[in-house]
Amino acid sequence: MRPEISLLLAMTCSACMALVLRMFRQEENNRYGIILGNYLTCTLTGFLFVSDKAMILQAPPAVYLCGLAGGFLFVLSLVCIQISIGRNGAILSSAFSKLGLLVPLALSFLLFHEKSGLLQMLGLVIVIISVWFFSQRQKTDREDPDISLGLLLAVLFTNGMSDSMAKIYSIYGTQSEEPVYFFILFLLASLITLFLLVHETKTNGKKLSFRDLAAGILVGIPNYFSAALLLKALNGIPAFIVYPVFSSGTILIVTFVSSLFFHEKLTRRQAAGVILVLIAIILLNQ
Repeated sequence: MRPEISLLLAMTCSACMALVLRMFRQEENNRYGIILGNYLTCTLTGFLFVSDKAMILQAPPAVYLCGLAGGFLFVLSLVCIQISIGRNGAILSSAFSKLGLLVPLALSFLLFHEKSGLLQMLGLVIVIISVWFFSQRQKTDREDPDISLGLLLAVLFTNGMSDSMAKIYSIYGTQSEEPVYFFILFLLASLITLFLLVHETKTNGKKLSFRDLAAGILVGIPNYFSAALLLKALNGIPAFIVYPVFSSGTILIVTFVSSLFFHEKLTRRQAAGVILVLIAIILLNQ
């Protein structure tokens, strides 16, 4: 499959995840229920895609290291954004999580020596601006001045590092062992999330429901393929193109689908963000 097609399908799967979460949004249940169902589904899918199960115990050290690091960072980024939402609000936390794309781009330039032209750099700047536009909502009359910049930077860094694992694996891992990498990654993420779910149940009395697990399964299937297809795209396209296009393209798809089927209206700021995304994608592909 051509890397361009892989990237397009990765964006579509990522958008499907966001839309399923939009449909199953329910505050009163255990907040880790859907996430656990998601990771368990991804773990099972990864296991099924391992053609030779002996590879799970015989993979090179780089596969284990990347998988364990990725699983830990996946959950750590989730915890950071949840804490930040409680302190800084959803708007700023969401914006900084999306701006985490700066981390894999910085790694690509500094460690992996990828180079870009002037038009691609301009496109990257426009992506960052558009991501901020999309993160804005209607402002309230009260603004809390007690903002924790450290938490926001933690959200940016942990989300960026979790996204960076795909690029890191594309450099140090092998394509034949990608299912093993994803199996290890999602298995560790499942175990950590299970611990957090049990702790949440003991602390707040919010138990796991069947609805949460069902939603998690629906999220987990596109989540696995989004991660796998993004990695395939990185094997053929420079990271400074893949990450901005993936991030902005996903937002674009979610925005259009939400407008058509959920009748969500765009603010002027978000409409400007749509235009900026289209311009950025054109520039990044020059």
